[in-house]
Amino acid sequence: MAIYHLEAKAVSRGSGRSAVAAAAYMSCSEIHNEYDGIMHDFTRKRGLVWEQVFLPRNAPPEWKSRSVLWNAVEAAEKSKDSRLARELVVALPVELDKTQWVKLLTEYIQNNFVAEGMCADVAIHDTDGHNPHAHILLTVRPMDNKGRWQNKTEKEYLCVKNGEEKGFTSSEFLSAKSKGWEKQYQYFVGKKKVYMPPSEAEKHGYERVNKYPKSTRFGRQNPIAARWNSDEQLVVWREQWAQITNKYLDEANRADAHIDHRSYADRGLDVQPTIHEGYVARTIEQKGFVADRCAINRQIKADNALLRELK
Repeated sequence: MAIYHLEAKAVSRGSGRSAVAAAAYMSCSEIHNEYDGIMHDFTRKRGLVWEQVFLPRNAPPEWKSRSVLWNAVEAAEKSKDSRLARELVVALPVELDKTQWVKLLTEYIQNNFVAEGMCADVAIHDTDGHNPHAHILLTVRPMDNKGRWQNKTEKEYLCVKNGEEKGFTSSEFLSAKSKGWEKQYQYFVGKKKVYMPPSEAEKHGYERVNKYPKSTRFGRQNPIAARWNSDEQLVVWREQWAQITNKYLDEANRADAHIDHRSYADRGLDVQPTIHEGYVARTIEQKGFVADRCAINRQIKADNALLRELK
């Protein structure tokens, strides 16, 4: 029976992951990471059913090679804790076949990610015929019309005018300066360091501490990246996955297998949700052992059955 499962995960260096390694894993291939020199080899991994790279129109055509694409992503990120990509893992309905899975994923990816300017790398896995799912790896840095990476964030200077403080990016400050806004710098006022505009400091002959103007801690996030990273956008992606999956189930005359992205609470159902078991847990069970995650789900299902009976 079809189940709803969409899990979103960040691929970041801060958590010890790399985009190249994630791409190699999902495509069961071997890719060399030019950023750290590590060769990621997953050619022995089984279960790959289908894979493809999707690009928006403005992306360089050579990025059709996932090795080139994800090494370009790695090269664009300089920080040791940079977020490199976003990964979605979705469960595929067992009521559909491979051809329908491919059409379903293609439509979902083109409409929700590629149309927004993201590059998407997708792979279908099905190791035992009972757990078909897809990995979708997405770029998180927007591109300009010429296929060049944009900044995720931009420096934002905290400027003052008539006692009011306001933030401006470098390009915005060119116009703001002509309207009387000034950047603030640290000056020595006795033994203290105080932020003030140069015009104020010159009146008192204060000495400037350094050349760095006052700015916001994290800068101003690129509005496109900010939207992609928002909780509201994730809700839209979750809802879209349910809607398009149900469309393909309808076309296959399996309306009885519809899925719902909403939680049990939002649907007014007083039942406890099961947890994601995963391939490892199911393999343990197939070998005759007890997997903790499967045991928890059996207990949850038994509790829900008892609750329905009591009602």
